[in-house]
Amino acid sequence: METFVKIRRDLHLIPELGFQEFKTQSYLLDYLSTLNQERIIIQTWRTGIFVRVKGTNPSKTIGYRTDIDGLPMNEATGLSYTSTHEGRMHACGHDVHMSIALGVLTNLVDHPIKDDVVFIFQPAEEGPGGAEPLLKSEEFTLFKPDRIYALHIAPEYPVGTIATRSGMLFAHTSELFIDFHGLSGHAAFPHLTNDMIVASSHFITQIQSIVSRNVNPLDSAVITIGKITGGTVQNVIADHVRIEGTMRALSEEAMKKLKDRIQSLVNGFQESFQCKIEVDFGSNYYGVINDESITNEFFDFARQYDGIQAVECNVAMTGEDFGYMTKEIPGMMFWIGVDSEFGLHHQKLNPDENVIPLMIQFISDFIGNKA
Repeated sequence: METFVKIRRDLHLIPELGFQEFKTQSYLLDYLSTLNQERIIIQTWRTGIFVRVKGTNPSKTIGYRTDIDGLPMNEATGLSYTSTHEGRMHACGHDVHMSIALGVLTNLVDHPIKDDVVFIFQPAEEGPGGAEPLLKSEEFTLFKPDRIYALHIAPEYPVGTIATRSGMLFAHTSELFIDFHGLSGHAAFPHLTNDMIVASSHFITQIQSIVSRNVNPLDSAVITIGKITGGTVQNVIADHVRIEGTMRALSEEAMKKLKDRIQSLVNGFQESFQCKIEVDFGSNYYGVINDESITNEFFDFARQYDGIQAVECNVAMTGEDFGYMTKEIPGMMFWIGVDSEFGLHHQKLNPDENVIPLMIQFISDFIGNKA
């Protein structure tokens, strides 16, 4: 199992952004080339990879998806295998995800099970979203599984803890980019300008009423503005402001309400502030909804497995484009504890690597049990 810890560290060195995972894809293909080629079928899709491991007498196809991209941030772990790509880091644990997937795949090549298992190494989970276009690809039609599984590291849980739930696990999400265009001028003559800092400030305050006054209080949603860019110098009135944020909701209805109300406010603000406003909802991820029957089967297996503590967790406002897969294919996702002091997307995230051999064995046994 030391092989797969080394693989995780090798991958940690070369994080790449969505649809730019060229070194990552090459590394994965190099490893796959060392396996018994009579047992596998390999097909690339953009920077991703499909691998079918042939079963001995298949009656169905089991799917297992792992994400492969990194995040646009600098690493601050101080590890000997710190990212060599400046401004790039595997701060969401996708290096751990990939090493586990390769370990399970290797086990199934060396110890065949009855059914086929398709491994999907998916690019661009962090953005702009690889799952949706992958599902629409011709390659996917050749590898489409009958059910599908995926995991995600959870820094807050200890190694050996698995957490999931039936139904919605992760929320529907949408990016939010809004540009305000007005008229610049000297700070001493505001009446000759159209101040977009004022307009955008009123808008930011106003949109916070959408959740409290337009979304059903028995539903859940959140709008967060995380970045504001505007102006050039302190005594010049800004003619352009860009705000960037994210929206999350636990129902499709609530997400539609957020978007409709924002567009309505934009129309009103353009009139009241005499400006032009452009809205872009960017990448949208469908919520991860775990199949009830499949999740119950998973819990039944995990709760009797030595070294594993399976618990039911709460729904999270986290976004994950695996939701497009569970929308089309019965399946489920689960959290795995990695006992890190620092959370997901943190510059110092450092998962406990003991999770790698444990999860390789557990998932191999689980998939074998389902075949």
